Amino acid sequence: MPDHLLSSWLHRRLHHAHPTNLLLTSYLATIVVGSLALMLPAATVGNGITPIDALFTATSAVCVTGLIVVDTATCFTGFGQAVILFLIQIGGLGIMTLSVALFQIIGKRVVFQQRMAMQEVFSHAPREDIYILIRSVLVFTLAIEAVGALLLFAHWQSTYPWSEALFKAIFHSVSAFCNAGFSQFSNNLMDERASILVNFTVASLIVLGGIGFPVVYELFRRAVGRQTGKVSLQTKSVIATSIGLTAAGALVLLISERSLTSALGSGQGIMAAIFQSVTCRTAGFNTLEIAGLNTATLLFMIFLMLVGASPGSCGGGIKTTTLAVLATFSWSRLMRRKCANLFGKTIPQETVVKSISVLVFSLAAICVAVFLILLLDPDHGTRIQGNRQFLSFLFETVSAFATVGLSMGVTAALTGPGKLVIIVLMIIGRVGVPAFTYIIAGGAATKGVQYAEENMMIG
Repeated sequence: MPDHLLSSWLHRRLHHAHPTNLLLTSYLATIVVGSLALMLPAATVGNGITPIDALFTATSAVCVTGLIVVDTATCFTGFGQAVILFLIQIGGLGIMTLSVALFQIIGKRVVFQQRMAMQEVFSHAPREDIYILIRSVLVFTLAIEAVGALLLFAHWQSTYPWSEALFKAIFHSVSAFCNAGFSQFSNNLMDERASILVNFTVASLIVLGGIGFPVVYELFRRAVGRQTGKVSLQTKSVIATSIGLTAAGALVLLISERSLTSALGSGQGIMAAIFQSVTCRTAGFNTLEIAGLNTATLLFMIFLMLVGASPGSCGGGIKTTTLAVLATFSWSRLMRRKCANLFGKTIPQETVVKSISVLVFSLAAICVAVFLILLLDPDHGTRIQGNRQFLSFLFETVSAFATVGLSMGVTAALTGPGKLVIIVLMIIGRVGVPAFTYIIAGGAATKGVQYAEENMMIG
C-alpha cells in the first residue's frame, strides 16, 4: 500500500474510532511489537524464550503488572531488559498520551477521538486545558523518575560499576513510578530490606505514580498559586482513602506477622510493613517473602490489591475513589439516608451505580479467571506444593487484574492456557473496567423497555 494511502487510511480510522477502542488497540499493538522484540536472539540469554512467555512478559510490562514467568535478571540480556523498560514506560504513561504529546511537539493536528481518549484517562470532567495537563504529566513523570534514579544510583554506585548502577537505578525508578514491579534482582528487593534510602525512594515513587495525575496536577497548581478555592472531592477522597489503606495494611502486617519485628528488629520490621502495604496496592515490589506470609495477611493483601491505585494513574484495581463511593453509599443506606454525602458534597446517583457495576464486573472477572485456570489446569496439584493452592491462584488472578505483580510463586508453574487467562486479565485491568465493558457492549446506553414494577425481598 502506498504511503499516502496508508496515511489516509490511518487518519480515517483515527477519526471514526471510539476513544476506548483506540486505547485498547494501542495497548495490543504495543504488546505484539514488544513480544516480537523479546523473541530476538539479542534479547535473551541462551536459547531464548517461547512465544507464550514472550507474550506474557510483554503484556505484563505494557500493562505495568510485574508478573513474570521467567527471571528478568537472568533470562534477559541488557537489550532485553531495555526493551522491558521501554514497554513499562510507554505502558505506564499510555501510548495515547505519548502520541498526543508527539503530535503537539511537531505541530500536527490531534484528532478529536485522541483528545477524548485523553479526557477519559486523565479527567473526570470536561476541561479545556487537557493539552496543558498532558504536557504536565510528561514533565512531572520524567522529573520524578530522574530524581528517583539519582537517589537509587547514589545507593548502588558503591556496589556496582557506575554504568550498571545507573541502568539499575533508571530501571527501578521507572518501574516503581509506573507501578510495574519489575526488578533486575532475582529476589526482587528483599536484599534491600534494611536500606532506608531504597525503601523510601521506591515507596515514594509508587505513591506518586499511583495517586493519579489529576490529583498531582491539582496539588501542584495549588502549591504554585495557580488554583485557589476548595479542594476537589476527587483529590480529598483519593488522599484520605490512600492514607487509610496504607495505614491499615501496615497495621495488619504488624499484627498478623508478629514475628516480623522480632526477627528484623522493630525499626526494620515497621519499615518492611509500611513498604509492603504501599507496594501491594498496585506496584508489585516486595521486601518480604510473599508465600511465607500468614493466610490472614494474604487475604487482606488481596483486598488491598483489588482496590488498587487511583484514577488517572499508572496503577490498576477498582480504584480508591470507587471504594470511597461504595463505603459512603453503604453508610448512607445503613443510616437510612437517601443521599450519599462525602466531604460536604452529594455523590451523583450515576456515579454510585457506576461504582457498583465496576465492583460486580471486577469480582465476576476474577471468579471466572480462577475457574478457568483450575478447569484448564487439572494437574496443578502435582506442580504446586503446599495446602494453599486455591489461595495461590486467587492471589495470582487478583494481582493480574489489579496490575499489581505480587505472586505466591505460581506464575512460572502456569500452563499455556493459564498464562493466556492471566494475559487477558492483565489487559482488562490496564484498559479499565468501564472502557472494557464499553468495548463489549458498544454504543451508548439505551432506556430499554420499562415494565410494571414489582417488589421483591432482598437480604
